[in-house]
Amino acid sequence: MKIAIVHDELVRRGGAEQFTLILHKAFPEAPIYTSTYNIKKTYEAFASTNIRSTWLTNIAKNEKMLKRLFFPFGILAMKSHYLENYDIVLMSTTTSAKYVRVKPGTLIIAYCHYPFRLLWFPDSYIQGTKIRSIKSILLKILIGIFKKMDYKAAKKIDEFITNTPEIARIINTCYEPKNPVSVMYSSISCSNFYVESNPTEDYYLLISRVEPYKKVDIAIDAFNKMPNKKLIIAGKGSRKEHYQKTANSNIEFRENLSKEEVAKLYANCKAFIFPQQEDYGLTPIEANASGRPVVAYGRGGITYTTIPYTSDSKNSTAIYFEEQTPECLIKAIELVETLEFDPVFIRKHAEKFDESFFIENIRNFVNEKFNKWNKQ
Repeated sequence: MKIAIVHDELVRRGGAEQFTLILHKAFPEAPIYTSTYNIKKTYEAFASTNIRSTWLTNIAKNEKMLKRLFFPFGILAMKSHYLENYDIVLMSTTTSAKYVRVKPGTLIIAYCHYPFRLLWFPDSYIQGTKIRSIKSILLKILIGIFKKMDYKAAKKIDEFITNTPEIARIINTCYEPKNPVSVMYSSISCSNFYVESNPTEDYYLLISRVEPYKKVDIAIDAFNKMPNKKLIIAGKGSRKEHYQKTANSNIEFRENLSKEEVAKLYANCKAFIFPQQEDYGLTPIEANASGRPVVAYGRGGITYTTIPYTSDSKNSTAIYFEEQTPECLIKAIELVETLEFDPVFIRKHAEKFDESFFIENIRNFVNEKFNKWNKQ
């Protein structure tokens, strides 16, 4: 059984890239095919894997350039891969992995983190950006064209897997897959995080790509109104420069942190801020693996991975707020400061999402589907 792993691109650090590293741990002999690769922009662990990228690597060396060239070069680059010597192609995808070419009879399994957001939910993706009318019209035309291409490429996938039942329903609506979508919770490496016996607890933490749909602005507006409370925002993105101009001095921005620096930030924060509605979200699990509670908008994937506070904080891992407004976030922060959480309990809950369980589950899933495929 010969397996190839395919991931959209490797020029950033995010949950999908972490997930691909875990796939590699499950199938260490499998090469990783991708459109473009820059080890300086993604996780160092990829340096010890067998990466096979395309000509796009010489052009799109970072996330910003890739976004500019994606239509059509990101798609064309992935189409230049022809995977003819594999029994199984295992994809980690949101955008372009589905465009690789494979020989007939290959079993294609795709762990779809979410349908391509720009094509299927463009309003949520581009909100907060200024697009002039002519550009807006052109963008809508292009989105319509590439949406049809995305749908067609998805039809060759034999088995879809995703993070939650909610995302499975969205995949069913967008792609109309040939087989039921399987749900398998994504995971983290809990060994990368630790519980600090005497945490500093003088700041709150938010780790995220700084894009409109991540709702970082809600946290900034909230902490602008709480000058005595410190917020550290770790991450980069298209809105970072704008948000830095609107943030007061109690809000600090960081980026390009090492794994050790990230773990230390988690372990010593008062709580982790998660203002967006995410399809899944690994960062709240990482915060919990560090024994720290999460203050989150109570919708989406967070509801599958945390235990919300109702009356017993010692058996909770998060506080939810019900509306995406600075006022609601402020109330949740005020509440978290009146409660006492149990770091040991929080850590043990996070360990349910450790990569060891996922690796066993994905191996069993692939073997089962391949055995059925061979009997057809």
